[in-house]
Formats: sequence, C-alpha cells, structure tokens
Amino acid sequence: MTFSAPEENTLGVVVGNARRAMGKTARRLGRASAHRASLGTAFLALGAAILVGLRAVYGLSWFVALWNVYPQPLAALAAWIVLGAVIVGAILTSRMIGDRLPDWMFGLFLTGLLVAVALDVIAIWNLHDIGRNATAALAAGMTLLVVVTLRGSVELLTAAGVLGLGLAVLMFLDTPPSDQLTSDWIAPQITAIAAAVLPAVIGVVIVESFRRMVQVELDRVLVQSTVSAPRYAVGMLASEELARLDLAAEELLESIAKKKTPLPLAPKMASIAASLATELRLHLIEGRRETWLYHAVSESEMLGKAVTLIDKSSLAGLLDPVQRDGLLAAAWLLVGDTVTSNASRTVTVQLGPVEPGTEAVPERKILIPITITTTGVARNRVDPSIWDALGRVGHYSDQTQDSSLRVDIECLVDNPADV
Repeated sequence: MTFSAPEENTLGVVVGNARRAMGKTARRLGRASAHRASLGTAFLALGAAILVGLRAVYGLSWFVALWNVYPQPLAALAAWIVLGAVIVGAILTSRMIGDRLPDWMFGLFLTGLLVAVALDVIAIWNLHDIGRNATAALAAGMTLLVVVTLRGSVELLTAAGVLGLGLAVLMFLDTPPSDQLTSDWIAPQITAIAAAVLPAVIGVVIVESFRRMVQVELDRVLVQSTVSAPRYAVGMLASEELARLDLAAEELLESIAKKKTPLPLAPKMASIAASLATELRLHLIEGRRETWLYHAVSESEMLGKAVTLIDKSSLAGLLDPVQRDGLLAAAWLLVGDTVTSNASRTVTVQLGPVEPGTEAVPERKILIPITITTTGVARNRVDPSIWDALGRVGHYSDQTQDSSLRVDIECLVDNPADV
C-alpha cells in the first residue's frame, strides 16, 4: 500500500515532493562535480599532472639532444608518441571520470606505459648504458602520478616496483659483465631507477597522508558537535533511523485518518504498527541512557577504537560546554599520535561514582570524580595542550601508573536538582 506523506515530518525531515525535488537536485550537482570527489584530492591530482607535464618536457629535451646517438631513433620517437598519448589521455580522463579509474582503463594505462618503456629500451639497447640514455622509460615512472588519486596505493606501488625491477634487469642484461662493476656505470643506473620509481612512491605517501588528515579532521568536527547536545540525546547515526520511523508512523496514521486503511487493522498492518511502536520505544529508552560523551566516542572512527567510556550514572551529561570541550579535546590529544604512528594507545575515561559528603563543595554544586587511565602514554611525552584541556574540566592531579599516565579530575557541575 502506498501512503501520501506531508512535505515535512515532525522531526523536520523533508519528505514527499520536496524530498524528491531535493534528490533530483543533489543528483545533478553530484554529476556536475564528480571530479571534485574523494575529499578534495582532485586538486592534488591537478598538481601531479603539472609535474608530469614538466617532467615530460625535460625528457623530450634530452630525447632531442640524443637523437644522433640512438641506434634506432624511430623507436625512441614512437616511445614518446605513445607516452604523450598516455599522459594526455590519462589527464583528460582523470578530470571527467570522478574519483575512481575503472579497472579496464587502468589496465590500458599500464599497457601504454609498458609499450613506451619497451620502445625506449629497444632504441638504446646497443648503447649498453640505459641509465644515461633512457628518456621515455624514466618519464613513464613519473606518469603514474597522473592516477595517484584514482587508484589504490598498493596498485601504484606495485607498478612502480615492477618498473624499477624491470629496468634493473634490463640494465644488467644490456651491459657486459666487465663494465657492471665500475662506479662510472653503477651510479647512473641507480639514479635512473630512483628517478623512475621514487616520484610514484612520494606521490602515494603525500596523497595517503592528505586523506588521513582530512578524514581525521572531519571526524573531529562531527564529534565536536556533541558538545552542545542536551544531557540525553540520540546520536547522529540514530537520527536517520528515527526520521525513517517517524515517516513510517505518519504515513500509517494518515492512511487511517483518510480511511485508506480500515479499522480494526488487518493482522499484517497490525504487525507493522506493533513493530514501529517497539522500535520507537527502544529509541526513547536508549535516549534516556546515552549522553553526549557516549555518542562522541561510539560514533567517532578514531575515538571508538582507542577510548573506553565507563559512565554508569550518565554523569557526563551534567558537564557544561566548556568542560565537555576540554574533556573531549584531552581524549583526542591523548590518542592523536596513533593516527600517524604505529603506537598503540588506549584511554579509559571513568566518571563517578559520586560519593556525597566526602569533600566540601560549593552550594548547589556536585563533585564528579573523573579518572583517565591510559596505556602507551608516557608522562614525559604528553603534549602541553593536554594540560590546558584538562584544566577546563576541573582541578586535576596526574601520576604514573604501569608506566603510563593516569589523571584524576575533580569536576564541579551544577546540581540538576537545583536547575
């Protein structure tokens, strides 16, 4: 049965004709800006394309200078024609294809590079010095940068490794054994292999670092929004589910009101209504237990892996925005190095239990004990900004426990009974 829905439900989610109109607009905008996908790495791809173009111009200048040296200059010319076609085709394709190069296009791209390398090696084979005379073959390695944002890191590193290994084998096969041990021969060959392989390796490292940085910052921005949430609230992931349930409930009620669905409800419709009621009830129950800090940890890809929250009484909801920001910032800084290093750090944040009468506290205030225990965090390696963040939460004291940092915080909050 199809139900007609209003333009906006009670949660403020656009539905009906307005939602369909917005969906069409979003699809048009998505097609128009497909080349800007993948977290802005298209701008890195543009810079890489410029570098590849400059490298091609440099290689062409050497090709012209060595024209009279080549035993088979036409093969070298053919290599540059093929390489030029691959570079131009890859650049044009990267600006139109989006954020992922199809497998068959990537295979065609690698085949073109292989042909260019083969033709260039054939052109200089009898010179017995590939390192000094190769031009298109070396530029082919840097051409991998054109697709550095469109394919996986492992694929590009494998292609660069195969190219470097292939050039090394050809260099030894092309050179008499008596000449292979001289320093005058070895140095140019190593330099040539490095020039062919290192640009792709450096490009992969830069792109992966940029993606990691952007993803971490986006994750932190999303989690930071929980600082201003109510004491008990649904998280970002539950909001979409609630919107779906709200829309389904409104459609059912509207259908009953317009007498499209007769009363009493048929067994199938009654089962649907019971399921909706159960799911909504479960979400309401969860919303009375889950605080902003629970959602900040559970919905963060970074904090969720390293932070354990113990808050049986949901005391985190009593913290004011300044205290919340300080506690969240401290947790981020404590586990931040795990993003850029192999260090294994874990943080356990325990709030409570509150023990009345243990210490004198100001009127209409409650003292919440907060304990932060860590693993893999040495006391002398703590970032100074962590202490500033902890100072916003409350008075703290630190010590070393099991060769790692432990912080005890006395957090004063407003008594909810007096608010």
